[in-house]
Amino acid sequence: MVLQLLLTVAFSAVPLTLYVPPVRSLNPFVETMEELLSESRTHTNRILISVEQEVALGVMASAFAHERWAHS
Repeated sequence: MVLQLLLTVAFSAVPLTLYVPPVRSLNPFVETMEELLSESRTHTNRILISVEQEVALGVMASAFAHERWAHS
């Protein structure tokens, strides 16, 4: 009974090892992702600043329009 359970677990875990890549093949992937993130950080910061400015302008325009509408 215990031997059967042990063999079942052992042979069911073998296909799982095919889905997990070895660590040596993960290192280039991680390095590439770090490089990509560091290169895109500048562009992302520019986009975020532009979005913040546009939202601020929209909020100010909305407040101004609401104030003019309320007083007329």
